[in-house]
Amino acid sequence: MTAIKHALQRDIFTPNDERLLSIVNVCKAGKKKKNCFLCATVTTERPVQVKVVKVKKSDKGDFYKRQTAWELRELAVVDAKDANKENPEFDLHFEKVYKWVASSTTEKNSFISYIWKLNQRYLRKKIDFVNVSSQLLEESVPSGENQSVAGGDEETLDDYQELNTREEQDIEIMMEGCEYAISNAEAFAEKLSSELQVLDGANIQSIMASEKQVNILMQLLDEALNEVDTIEGKLSSYEEMLQSVKEQMDQISQSNHLIQLSNTNNVRLLDEIEFLVNHMDLSKGHIKALQDGDLSSSKGIEACTDAAEALLQCMNIALRPGHDKLHAVKQQQHLFNDLREQFARRLTNHLNNVFVHQGHDQSTTSAQHSELSLPKHNPLHRDLLRYAKLMEWLKNTQREKYEGLTGNYVDYIARLYEREIKDFFEVAKIKMTGTTKEGKKFGLHGSSGKLTGSTSSLNKLPIQGGGSRRSQSSSLLDMGNMSASDLDVADRTKFDKIFEQVLSELEPLCLAEQDFISKFFKLQQQPSMPGSTAADGEEADGAVPSRPVSVGGERPQSAASEKDLVRLMMNKIFHCIEVELNNLIALGDKIDSFNSLYMLVKMSHHVWTAENVDPASYLSTTLGNVLVTVKRNFDKCISNQIKQMEEVKISKKSKVGILPFVTGIEQFAELAETIFRNAERRGDLDKAYVKLIRAVYFNVEKVANESQKTPRDVVMMENFHHIFSTLSRLKISCLETERKEAKYKYTDHLQSYVIYSLGQPLEKLNHFFEGVEARVAQGVREEEVSYQLAFNKQELRKVIKEYPGKEVKKGLDNLYKKVDKHLCEEENLLQVVWHSMQDEFIRQYKHFVGLIGRCYPGSGITMDFTIQDILEYFSSIAQSH
Repeated sequence: MTAIKHALQRDIFTPNDERLLSIVNVCKAGKKKKNCFLCATVTTERPVQVKVVKVKKSDKGDFYKRQTAWELRELAVVDAKDANKENPEFDLHFEKVYKWVASSTTEKNSFISYIWKLNQRYLRKKIDFVNVSSQLLEESVPSGENQSVAGGDEETLDDYQELNTREEQDIEIMMEGCEYAISNAEAFAEKLSSELQVLDGANIQSIMASEKQVNILMQLLDEALNEVDTIEGKLSSYEEMLQSVKEQMDQISQSNHLIQLSNTNNVRLLDEIEFLVNHMDLSKGHIKALQDGDLSSSKGIEACTDAAEALLQCMNIALRPGHDKLHAVKQQQHLFNDLREQFARRLTNHLNNVFVHQGHDQSTTSAQHSELSLPKHNPLHRDLLRYAKLMEWLKNTQREKYEGLTGNYVDYIARLYEREIKDFFEVAKIKMTGTTKEGKKFGLHGSSGKLTGSTSSLNKLPIQGGGSRRSQSSSLLDMGNMSASDLDVADRTKFDKIFEQVLSELEPLCLAEQDFISKFFKLQQQPSMPGSTAADGEEADGAVPSRPVSVGGERPQSAASEKDLVRLMMNKIFHCIEVELNNLIALGDKIDSFNSLYMLVKMSHHVWTAENVDPASYLSTTLGNVLVTVKRNFDKCISNQIKQMEEVKISKKSKVGILPFVTGIEQFAELAETIFRNAERRGDLDKAYVKLIRAVYFNVEKVANESQKTPRDVVMMENFHHIFSTLSRLKISCLETERKEAKYKYTDHLQSYVIYSLGQPLEKLNHFFEGVEARVAQGVREEEVSYQLAFNKQELRKVIKEYPGKEVKKGLDNLYKKVDKHLCEEENLLQVVWHSMQDEFIRQYKHFVGLIGRCYPGSGITMDFTIQDILEYFSSIAQSH
């Protein structure tokens, strides 16, 4: 704003002999226009003119132009809008009211303050100030209301200064003493000049009269200078005396400095000696523990651990400059290196022996173990964890020995676990098959004892109800055989328990071993794992971060890969688990392909549990890989069921009835719902459901089209009724659409079968009335149909005569027998179909009677039987059979 004010003064007001006193950046209230400036100015020539000028920036260039100017005396009212709150709006009342909005309240207040000052000086309070803070007006004139504009503002307004009241009074008194002060100004001025000369002369005489006193003053000054010279002489003599004292004090100070320097050197030497003694001195007890300490007892291990930590502290001490050149320090460092090498060699040999003996003892303990459980390694882990801090020391001091010890442990323990796990899986396989180890080589089928056969043989079997032989590989066709179902449930329940026990035994074993490896070898700690037997208190305090260890010749690149190292060690130790699990899964799938359902649920649950413990653990990764195989077997099982449906062959000599795979899908759904209740992999089952039910729908229609003995509508009606009943009972949410479709197909084919069957008992009557409807459709009026030769009343009576009540009942009885032959007993739809036929027959009867009434009015022709007769016919036929 200062730069703008300077530019406006230079470009606009100086050429017009005006001086800019205040400026405010404004725009018109309620309109979006470019900003302009209101300026308060005064002229530099007298009489002084005060103006409010509106200046606007030119649109065509970066310069300002004068737009409007108002005389300050034309301003009637200044309205600040609000005296208490900050408000940038204000009004100026000239010939009309101008409403403005300032860019800030501060600029607005400053501008109004200057207007008030100018009003006080030049207009004598002519302008009214409305809604203006009294504090703002008091700050503008701090000396009072009757005083002129304050000093600082007076200088900015004009160089001319008004006389104050006292000066005015003095001038009035002086002019009253001279009669011609106003009438003859020149004479008055000469009189004042002569009086001034008289005053100047009096001043000069007064100065000359004081010469004697000046001489006395000069004399006193001379005497004072003499006294100063005397004092300076005395000070010189004192300074000579002090100089000799200074020399003596300098000698004493130098002597004291040498004494202090010697003392400082002695203190520093003592500090260095104490530092070396305190930090590089290993006690005899620690040395003895490192050389001959017992590494088999708890007390001996604790003593060796303390000694090893003390040795590490001594070796890692940061020596001060020059210490490494001292002979005693070199001797001590050599001693420390020898002790480190000697103890590391003793510790490595001892732990290698512990690995061998512990592995041998564990192997002996677990020999001849026939129960389905894995030997626990808790005692081994508990004994070895006593050496955890020593392993950390070895890791930080002797990297090669540490890596060799790690590799030896992995080799020994891997061979032990391999024997135990293989024996464990052999027991599991024997329990699954229920045979001896030798008999299992022939692929016997569980408790049924049947030899394993190819699944392709099943596909070639005709559908003969329950007489077909049960194959080793289950299918939806097998599930229709109720005699084998109970045996399957027992076998599958047994398999499920064994498989769950296998996973339950493996899980804590792997978690405990991984937790032990992390703690014992001081690798990056995994999250706390359930079933871990190692105590958390075995952690070493103040562990030094170290680089990862190489196993099998592979050296990780950074400390961040220690988790990868744990997984690498676990892979080497438990390399046989994944293979054995896959073999067990293959055996379970070979025993019964529906075992893949059990395995999918169990494996998914254990994978989910392992991932919650540690998503990157060996157990989680391994079980995840095996889960892929199980899921692949599950998908293969579903695909095989669909393939077997497609290869179904039906008998040409017997009625079809409920297809075996339709019954099988019911059994499969019941089994699957039981297995997958609250399972994590429900989505996989839902997808399988949709695939299977779609295949069932397709193959039911295919069998219906190929059926020669049983009508197509009967095959479709019975099987879709069974499917609809099954889905309604099981309430499987993902198959709701298929359930509605099954209901529609069942209803549709029931109606088709009823309509088709009822066309036979009244065949000629049907044909006759179809001809009548055809004539009406061609445009013949209904009452004129009787005049057609082929459809006259005589012809109608002839046709009706062929269907007396007795013949109709006989035809319906034959129809009932035929329907009974078509329908199967399992689905029990005979009465449903018979009731539907009754409704359809009555509907047709009413239709025929209506046509007779409309086309043969007044003929008196009626059917030989009534609706009541029809109801009795259907009821008596149903009861007689």
